[in-house]
Amino acid sequence: MRRKLVVGNWKMYGRLASNKALLEGVVAGVRELKGADYAVCVPYPYLAQAQSMLQGGNVAWGAQNLNQHEEGAYTGAVAPGMLVDFGCRYVIIGHSERRGLFQETNVSASAKFDAALRAGLTPIFCVGETLAEREAGVTEQVVATQLDAVLNSAGAQGLAKAVVAYEPVWAIGTGKTASPDQAQAVHAFIRQRVAQQDSHVAQALCILYGGSVKAANASELFAMQDIDGGLIGGASLVANDFVAICRAAQ
Repeated sequence: MRRKLVVGNWKMYGRLASNKALLEGVVAGVRELKGADYAVCVPYPYLAQAQSMLQGGNVAWGAQNLNQHEEGAYTGAVAPGMLVDFGCRYVIIGHSERRGLFQETNVSASAKFDAALRAGLTPIFCVGETLAEREAGVTEQVVATQLDAVLNSAGAQGLAKAVVAYEPVWAIGTGKTASPDQAQAVHAFIRQRVAQQDSHVAQALCILYGGSVKAANASELFAMQDIDGGLIGGASLVANDFVAICRAAQ
């Protein structure tokens, strides 16, 4: 039985004071929830705050991106080892906003995936199609190409140390959500794709759904056979909403 995981992606939101209130609310709300795992991925400047407030509890923390190089003359970049210094467990790789807004590619995403593994971090590797791609009937081809980038680079054994997040681009921040059946179909496809290389890794792989997950729809989504939790955007910025989603993962 795979253990559920709920991860908050704060994106580019937060200030010290509001973060403090949010984290206090999350910590208090999930303290007694032992049936799943929880984490928040915060902007780089707030990693120290997250580490200070979350260490010793049952909420892990991580970052939203990294650079594939260990160090060097890469102004503005953040190395994997820097995340490790702040106690990060997770790092989001290949999010559609990074791909769409910052021109990240399957090649760069797989390089970052490999760098995260080398540093001992758990990558949360994002895949997903645009609305145009879904309407064209090429969802599986798009997701397969994205997933194959890491399968070809790190192999199935690399995914054994990672998490995959299916996030249909058309459902991120739009209020639209893939139906449980739509999401389940893609999750099952991802698991089958990995099983072509290693069935044991595929069976154990944690696959999250992301895309306007809310307290109202979390239970129905998480009840699907191949949906192992959620990567939560906007709802992770409201403590009560995020805690309710965490509770749904029990």
